[in-house]
Amino acid sequence: MVAPVFSGVGVALVTLFDDSGDVDAPATADLASRLVEAGVHAVVVAGTTGEAASLAPEERIRLVEAVRAAVPADVPVVAGTGAPSARQAASLTRDAVDHGADALLVLSPPGAADPRPYYEAVASVAAGRVLLAYHYPKVSAPGIDVAVLPDLPVAGIKDSTGDPERLLEELEVWDRPVYTGSSAVLSFAGPLGCAGAILALANAEPERCVRALAGDPSAQRELTATHLAAKRRFPGGLKELVARRFGTSCACRMG
Repeated sequence: MVAPVFSGVGVALVTLFDDSGDVDAPATADLASRLVEAGVHAVVVAGTTGEAASLAPEERIRLVEAVRAAVPADVPVVAGTGAPSARQAASLTRDAVDHGADALLVLSPPGAADPRPYYEAVASVAAGRVLLAYHYPKVSAPGIDVAVLPDLPVAGIKDSTGDPERLLEELEVWDRPVYTGSSAVLSFAGPLGCAGAILALANAEPERCVRALAGDPSAQRELTATHLAAKRRFPGGLKELVARRFGTSCACRMG
């Protein structure tokens, strides 16, 4: 079994923007710090929750640097570096590695029946950093077939489908860490052996997410209303939840 880059709840961090729509890296980093204090064990920067598709490469760099400086050294900072092409993903990966990312979360490429060449290209420039595949066909179809997982040069996977059968199959046939990306299945995923979770909802509900992943069914039920609210209008609905808790900006570039 490959050792996980972290265990427990990681937050898929929102990117905060100012009133003019510019990235507010200091405010984003401050939110990351507060979430770590609230119990999250890792921070994912510039992932799908962070509106990565709207971010320029230099904005991603500023976010990685700011968050890495703001959270303790033993808290992994994971950079989202997935892109439509292997060339783009490799370039984003080099930038993330050069500017302090401890690991990479790489969304599978759209339209690729065989994602192996893509992940091989990313791994070749990852400089030994932990590489996590990211299966989310709703955002980038077709995603990653479970049968292909053993052939990928990755140290784990984030699965955001929320499909319990898919999660069971990954845990049964693969010997590397699995992270759920769905806050709807935490009390199922944790006790069954997932290494952890990487969650958008942890921006607003870190403590309940931690309890639910530990197998607390009452915490899972308590997350229902905010889980659904965040999904209905994403990312705006999520940012409103975060603003109520932490007083942050609700400005979005997407959605």
